[in-house]
Amino acid sequence: MEPLLKVENLHVRFASYAGNVHAVRGVSFEVGRGEVLAIVGESGCGKTVTAKAAMRLLDRTNAIVDKDSRIELDGQDMLHMPRRKLNTIRGKDISMIFQDSMTSLNPTMTVGKQIMENLLTHTSMTKGAARKRAKELLELVEIPDPEDRLDCYPHQLSGGMRQRVMIAIALACDPKLLIADEPTTALDVTIQAQLLDLLGRIKEQNGMSVILVTHDLGVVASFAQRVQVMYAGQIVEHGTVEDIFKRPKHPYTWALLSSIPGRALSSKSELYALKGTPPDLRRPLIGCPFAERCEYCMGICKKQCPSETEVSEGHSASCWLCHEFAPKVQPPRIFGGNE
Repeated sequence: MEPLLKVENLHVRFASYAGNVHAVRGVSFEVGRGEVLAIVGESGCGKTVTAKAAMRLLDRTNAIVDKDSRIELDGQDMLHMPRRKLNTIRGKDISMIFQDSMTSLNPTMTVGKQIMENLLTHTSMTKGAARKRAKELLELVEIPDPEDRLDCYPHQLSGGMRQRVMIAIALACDPKLLIADEPTTALDVTIQAQLLDLLGRIKEQNGMSVILVTHDLGVVASFAQRVQVMYAGQIVEHGTVEDIFKRPKHPYTWALLSSIPGRALSSKSELYALKGTPPDLRRPLIGCPFAERCEYCMGICKKQCPSETEVSEGHSASCWLCHEFAPKVQPPRIFGGNE
């Protein structure tokens, strides 16, 4: 079966006074129908830019997408689609939950009107039918007293409830693909668990695909099926959740996993802190982008960027340690003797 979303050789740069910032460098991936793909990495690694590029939401005044990049949603070319047709797809076939619900929701409109706006734009519903559907959506995302909440403004709701409203807006037209960009940021652990459980149940009911953009690997383990790890605008490793958590091959992935507090507690080891800073994305990258921070850096790592090596079916990493002539390096003991 053809994938729902196909991204090939995506390059995105931003024009600035200090020069072009190359935020995404040659990213390629696919999202299957009904699949949950997690994109993980540090802040600034290109996760959100990749997600917004798929939605064609980047500011065209300073964001430049390379002409050789390709993004296809259900066989349709998103990058060269006329804006009028694009507006019929965004919010209907593909939707997005943004990081900060307080700044993403319109403070001058009630939440009911904001949900209805999506319905009235993409369906032939009357205002009465749209309001009824908006109430049903608030019930779906488990907001108490949905009839009263329809007439509330965003500032009158808690952070968790605003996030649920964002989910309701994104799900209003039963999208084929939902992009969730840090959907649990700034929420307490209990609310995080509730929202993830809610998204999981809705995904199963509607059969939609999900791209989960996050830096929280605990969320990934409980929600995603496949994972791609990004660093300095590139995908450095991708595989199933089991591959990434039990058989990681890239030192950056090891560092991310070692930084999970729960793993350090279970192994009674000191919590790992990744030293150094990411490379300057205004400059061309020579060699592996992670070389300066890598504890296992070799001479070739600073001279030549590693190609992608297939470790097993569906699991690959871009690291010189995967080369057949590289020294055999064991991951940190935190993984308990995995390969």
